[in-house]
Amino acid sequence: MKTIGLLGGMSWESTALYYKQINEEVKKQLGGLHSAKVVLYSVDFDEIEKLQHENRWEETASILSEAAKNIQNANADFLVICTNTMHKVAPVIQDNINIPILHIAYATGKKLQDEGISKVGLLGTTFTMKEEFYKNSIQKSFDIEVIVPNEEDIKIVHEIIYEELCKGSIKETSKKEYLRIIDSLSNRGAQGVILGCTEIGMLVSQMDTKTKLFDTTYIHASEAVKKALK
Repeated sequence: MKTIGLLGGMSWESTALYYKQINEEVKKQLGGLHSAKVVLYSVDFDEIEKLQHENRWEETASILSEAAKNIQNANADFLVICTNTMHKVAPVIQDNINIPILHIAYATGKKLQDEGISKVGLLGTTFTMKEEFYKNSIQKSFDIEVIVPNEEDIKIVHEIIYEELCKGSIKETSKKEYLRIIDSLSNRGAQGVILGCTEIGMLVSQMDTKTKLFDTTYIHASEAVKKALK
């Protein structure tokens, strides 16, 4: 079994889901008392969040690169960055380490392709929804069209993530808003919707909607287990 390096804390709530999902999947695959070999480095999200909203991405890349080096030095075989948004600086992190990064958009695109999806909606932070680093990874590598909500709904999705979900707050009113936005993407032809922020799965699940949901936390964690056991 390979050792999985987890770069987490963005937020710690979703990192805990990664750890849980990875170990549950290893137990499912191997049985008995098996659990995953994991190295976890968790950063202070308050520091990262402030730099994100001040557009100081080089500084976030520096912080995460140092964390990734620590994970590498602890003998992890590959790196999982436990957040969608910070894959914006994944190329910089990769340049600073020798172990490979298992990219969340690659894992998600692979899952979409397996499901026969050709057009998909994307929810996440404003950075993930509006910038090209995430959408392009799926569109170019898997030839899948990616659509996002309108400007007003992008703001709603973003604010709920940072003001509620990252603080562990789950509100029924916010759930209704997300389901409304998911329905609007479906009405625009999306065959499914990517929950492209690792906290969104705390708010909505497949039981809440007929639209096919792709939870990137579980997709990414499951792909990490496949790689670890390959």
